[in-house]
Amino acid sequence: MTSVRISARINGLEWSGDVEPRLLLSDFLRSKVGLTGTHVGCEHGVCGACTVQLDGEPVRACLMFAVQIDGHDVTTVEGLAAMTPGAEISVEQLHPVQQALHEAHGLQCGFCTPGILMTAEAFLRENPAPSRDEIREALSGHLCRCTGYHNIVEGVALAAERLAADGSAATPAADEEGHP
Repeated sequence: MTSVRISARINGLEWSGDVEPRLLLSDFLRSKVGLTGTHVGCEHGVCGACTVQLDGEPVRACLMFAVQIDGHDVTTVEGLAAMTPGAEISVEQLHPVQQALHEAHGLQCGFCTPGILMTAEAFLRENPAPSRDEIREALSGHLCRCTGYHNIVEGVALAAERLAADGSAATPAADEEGHP
């Protein structure tokens, strides 16, 4: 099969290489880039475990081909924390949404957590002061078999409160071209 050359920014780092045209974005991120935080659950876009951000918007990586990210920015759960790629990370370096879910016990097995975090971070950028009902609606596309969702919602609410108190909102710093 013929491969296609693509270039993209993944978690703030430039990536270029050849990919098979039919390689799913989820498989590309896990096997070719080595970012295993993007989980593959249903492979039909229903469970939300594979959610990443494409140009700041949540997308299902199991429903996209890797070639579709050419020229775009992709953020995975590994890109939320303020850290050097490959370095050890501490709780203090976690993104505020990651910290809040951790503190609110909003995860158990953790399989669904990366996708939920990617949706929650984008949601809080759009709606920095959501009600709990709005949080539930925003996360309704994610399936979690362990938690019962209550602590996930509480974690996102806690993150919203903290981001509002900091005055930082959930907006990531923009680069020189204005991209998050």
